[in-house]
Amino acid sequence: MAHPSPETVVALVDSVRASGKYSTIAPQLIAHLVEIELEKRQRPKEVVKAVKNRLHQVVGAYADVRPRYGEWLKLLGGAETPEALRVACRTIMEGHASSRERLGMLEEFYTTLLGDLPPIHSVIDVACGLNPLAIPFMPLMPDARYLAVDVMTDLMAFLGEAIRLVGMQSEVQVGDVTRAMPSHQADVALVIKAIPCLQQIDRTVGIGLIEALLARCVIVSYPVRSLGGNEKGMRAHYADAFNSLVDGKGWQVERFDFADELAFRIIKPTMIDPLPRV
Repeated sequence: MAHPSPETVVALVDSVRASGKYSTIAPQLIAHLVEIELEKRQRPKEVVKAVKNRLHQVVGAYADVRPRYGEWLKLLGGAETPEALRVACRTIMEGHASSRERLGMLEEFYTTLLGDLPPIHSVIDVACGLNPLAIPFMPLMPDARYLAVDVMTDLMAFLGEAIRLVGMQSEVQVGDVTRAMPSHQADVALVIKAIPCLQQIDRTVGIGLIEALLARCVIVSYPVRSLGGNEKGMRAHYADAFNSLVDGKGWQVERFDFADELAFRIIKPTMIDPLPRV
């Protein structure tokens, strides 16, 4: 069909966001999905339904506990010791299916992936969800800055305050990384179980995302079980998919097999300085 008018796209975006479940998702992501679906169908109701289905796959299926942002900020603010802060962060991460799966191995996960790297002064966390609440378990320098990027406006408002409460300098961005990547440079970029979700928007997003991130070290991970707990050969499937993405790039790649997650550490030796840091 002909390219849709801006008015048509805006009207459909408003229809999607009228649903409470999707009201806080970045309008630019919804507009992106509306434009994709308008290439396949013309009836407004069908477009709205298809966009909602995609959004459920990207973000909705993982937020299975209603966010209690005010309560969570009070919990973080009342944590007076490092151990109390860790307990608070674990409690909050129970509210997101993806981060909940990692709770039993948080320290092992980040110590293994980051512990032997040069000092980490800056991090970019892409499609972050509640993952920034794992900062107390990460081997970061005390002066480190943390950039969190996601599509949920209410989540990012919460994280802007929450990251400060866990003792880290922060910046948060609301955005669709399938269209525009952060322009910051960082020591480490985290792409934690994000690529399968982002591929619900753009099937080709994987390698473009890894290449575009201005970080010498990129951590990419994948789930090894469905949300229902079934393995279904996911570890082998995602290992093959990742290997096909990075084949021939000349990067140093290491594989890490955790009980509940598959991770890869990419070192891009061609990263150049200087660039604006997080």
